[in-house]
Amino acid sequence: MENIEIARLLSETADLMEIAEEDGFRIRSYRNGASAIEGLGERVADILAAPHRKITDVPGIGKGLAAVLTEIVERGSFSRRDELLERYPPTALEMLRIQGLGPKTIRVLWDHFRVSTLEELERLCREGKLRDLPRMGAKLEEKILKGISHYRQGAGRFLLHFADSAARELTAYLAETPGVDHVTPAGSLRRGKDTVGDLDIVVTGENASAALDRFVAHPRVHDILGHGSNKASARWGLEGLQVDVRAVPAESFGAAMQYFTGSKEHNVALRQRAQKMGFTLNEYGLFKVDSEERVAGATEQEIYAALGLAWIPPEMRENQGEIEAAETGQLPGLLELAAMRGDLHMHTRESDGRGTLEEMAAAAQALGYEYIAVTDHSKALAMANGLDERRAVAFAAEVREFNAKNTHFRVFSGLECDILRDGRMDLGEDALAELDFVIASVHSYMNLEPAAMTDRLLRALESPSVKALGHPTGRVLLHRDAYAYEFDTIAREAAKRNVWMEINASPERLDLHAVLIRRAKELGCKFTISTDAHHPKHLANMRYGVTMARRGWLTPADVMNTLPRAAFSKAITRG
Repeated sequence: MENIEIARLLSETADLMEIAEEDGFRIRSYRNGASAIEGLGERVADILAAPHRKITDVPGIGKGLAAVLTEIVERGSFSRRDELLERYPPTALEMLRIQGLGPKTIRVLWDHFRVSTLEELERLCREGKLRDLPRMGAKLEEKILKGISHYRQGAGRFLLHFADSAARELTAYLAETPGVDHVTPAGSLRRGKDTVGDLDIVVTGENASAALDRFVAHPRVHDILGHGSNKASARWGLEGLQVDVRAVPAESFGAAMQYFTGSKEHNVALRQRAQKMGFTLNEYGLFKVDSEERVAGATEQEIYAALGLAWIPPEMRENQGEIEAAETGQLPGLLELAAMRGDLHMHTRESDGRGTLEEMAAAAQALGYEYIAVTDHSKALAMANGLDERRAVAFAAEVREFNAKNTHFRVFSGLECDILRDGRMDLGEDALAELDFVIASVHSYMNLEPAAMTDRLLRALESPSVKALGHPTGRVLLHRDAYAYEFDTIAREAAKRNVWMEINASPERLDLHAVLIRRAKELGCKFTISTDAHHPKHLANMRYGVTMARRGWLTPADVMNTLPRAAFSKAITRG
């Protein structure tokens, strides 16, 4: 079992314990343990199996949790979780995923109504039953109904990084099959969509069908949905991601990759183009209609070339003008991960991060970066130990001392400063002026009316210290919708004031998304791509932000942290 799955079991058990109103200290120990395991660089199972290692050497893991981890690795669950799931229905965990429902609310609903399904909860809200309970009302019912709707829309969807992790593990595993030449993910994962419904993998080689047998034999594969000579389908992991593995001959590899990568709209437009040119296009190749002669199929490039088009990067295959651009030679030179020279949004132990300044800088240098900006939270996020004016200025001094000793690498002192409800910055301008790089972000009061939220953001953009607008829509994928405001108004003002739009590469956010990135570029905006890292290993998530930028048709010139260190320093200098 992987660390992320173990962390989820501990976190969910903490939620169940909170529903049961158990001791707060024990609940915190489970939550701290989940955080420690999620950020661990080694697999828990490997540490437990090592004869000279102790899992209790991991900070946050005591003897009690060590026993729990041993039980989880051995059988996939543990007794305390099982006991709680006997006391409360398993759907209690599903309810915790509904925005507006916390453990205490679920406990009240269970005590009063014995509600055990989302359908029952939805009925209670529609009948106005919740408003009869203390501290509940019509607004909560409305919020829960909206949360249920949003949850159902996301049911069966998986975060991009989860699908990517599954694909990496499976492709490495299937590539070990003798007689296999290529094992390549396709589908919405290859296009880089922010959430993925299922995972497509294309396999070629003289023994490609053996890879299908190997796939269904994987220990994490279950619920086999089909297993033939050309295709095998099954569920993957506890989450139940559907994986389809297809074996194709080498001469059809490019056709299969094109067919199983493009969106439905892109593929329809491409097939219509082929028909007008006297061809038929399918997953086996491009053929002449009159003679059925194969024209192309071994590579995607030859298929697009035969149709009079430049090869279109997978991230652009959404039928949003890319075919016309490919025909006229106007496809942009998309940003590559290698062009990124720094990461401008991360948190250290000064607030809620789990690495020191030195550790974050070392991890960034290991990735080949020339600079970073450390942007801990401001004081409005008290639960994140946010910085007040005094601490922010003191940390800036600490950064200057670091830079004096490390002249080959630059750390810019920064802050992720909360935008208060009325649009004021959380810290005074005198303190902000001491910092190199200030990100303005919304973390509260996200349900304002669109006009009020627009005014709030406009006032924030007036701050002379603000250089970037952080995670500009506030969305959390599969959990929270974007807050509403007049995006064009904000994008125009940001461009006018030279405030950059952040593309937040955190897999749970991926904010901005492709449509808004393209719109912001049209309105004159420049961008940053940053990871919002809370641990050194999170810096590796930059690739997901770059994927979003590519989906938004961005080039290196659109992204400010592709600049060399000296040029970037000049770009953020006031005046």
